[in-house]
Order: sequence, then structure tokens, then C-alpha cells
Amino acid sequence: MALSLGIDVGSTTAKVALIDDNNEMIFSKYQRHFSKVRESSIEILRELKKQIGDKRFTVAISGSAGFGISKITGLNFIQEVFATAEAVRRLIPDTDAVIELGGEDAKIIFLSGGLEERMNGSCAGGTGSFIDQMVTLLAVSVEEFDALSLECTKIYPVASRCGVFAKTDVQPLLNQGIRKEDITASIFQAVVEQTISGLAQGRKIEGKILFLGGPLFYYKGLQKRFKESLKLSDENAVFPEFAPFAVAIGVAFCAHRGI
Repeated sequence: MALSLGIDVGSTTAKVALIDDNNEMIFSKYQRHFSKVRESSIEILRELKKQIGDKRFTVAISGSAGFGISKITGLNFIQEVFATAEAVRRLIPDTDAVIELGGEDAKIIFLSGGLEERMNGSCAGGTGSFIDQMVTLLAVSVEEFDALSLECTKIYPVASRCGVFAKTDVQPLLNQGIRKEDITASIFQAVVEQTISGLAQGRKIEGKILFLGGPLFYYKGLQKRFKESLKLSDENAVFPEFAPFAVAIGVAFCAHRGI
């Protein structure tokens, strides 16, 4: 059995996906590395070794923090957008566009009518790190933040392009006694608006949309805000189980092909 390992080490998390020759993911791991990139990567690979022993596999790496590892280890580096497109092509080929949120990056990949990618700049506004800041500001757990957002009744304006600006919007809402249910949903809505206005730049997001990345998988309230804002049906808004591992899966596919 031919095995291929994809490693995706981003700004806040490390992900791996081991794929067999039937394109099945037989091992996966997703964990925050807290800036201890090498230590977390080694820890994950040790866990992998317990699963597969001395079996041989092909391997490649991606991610903002993965580039440095590739230089040190000599592992083949696969660009994130290319890896994502490869995973989508193999697993959900009728996708029209991909919206992906990571720890400190956000991107839209248009697939219909030719491959085109839009990605945020150096600011982490509207990403997983931005949401982390808001969770801390509201003094709730990640799980509570998400659950609260699903019970909202009103959306308030919140800036998402910068955590500092967002705090100047959120703190007055807290001081006024606005329900946290509404504040959390408003923060998610700000992420949606930042993604659509900042990245789509007027191009329509329509058809079958695939949502990838940890924040879009774990935050159901964020999923709801995207669906409602883009007016997507259940069939056209796809939140796959492999969402947190999409880049790692694509990297594994590329490694298998020897790219």
C-alpha cells in the first residue's frame, strides 16, 4: 500500500494527513503549536510512527511556518493555494469557489472560469487570530463564544480589519450591557464582511462554495453568518469534515505524484 504524508504548518497550528492509495485519510492530527513549531511537528510525527511503524511513505510540506522546515530538512515544499486546489480537484471537483480561513490568513480561490486567488495582506484581521482576540476580550471559552453566537437576535457593526479597531467597537457594546449572544454573532459577521469586501473585491461568490480551514470548521456560528450573508442553500454551502486538513491532504496528493 502506497502511503503519502502531507504536513501543513501554519502560523498557529500544525496539521498532518496520511493518505493511502485509495485517497483515504488513515491518520490525521490538528493541534496548536504556540510558536513551538519544530517541537509540535516532531510530536505529531512520533504519534504517526506509533500508527504506521516502519512503513515507507512519500512526504511534502506546506504552510507559512513550513517553508523554514523544508529548507532545514530538504522536504519538498508545496504552495498552499496549489495544495488546496489539488485537494478540491480530487475530493469535490464541482466546487466553484473556496473560502479558507487560517490562523493569520484568509483567502478566496475562484475555480470556475480559471484559477484565481485572492489573499489578505500582512494584517491578520478577519482570521482565526482575530477571533482568538475577541474570545479573550469577552472572557469566555471558545465553545461558549460559538454557542452564544447561535442565539443572537441582532447584529451590531464591528470592525474586523484590525483587532484594535474591533475592541473600540466591542468594548462600548459590553459597557452598554448588550447581550453577548449578539456581540459574538456581530464579531463573526465582521469576519464575513471583511472576507467578502476585502477579498472578493466585487467579484460574485456564487455556485457551490467550499469552506475550509479550522475556524470555518469549528465555529458553527461563523458558518451560519457566511451562509446567510452569501444567501447559500445547504447544497451550495459545503463544510466538509476534511476542512481543517485540506492543505495537508493536497500536499499528500502532490507528494504521491512526485510534484
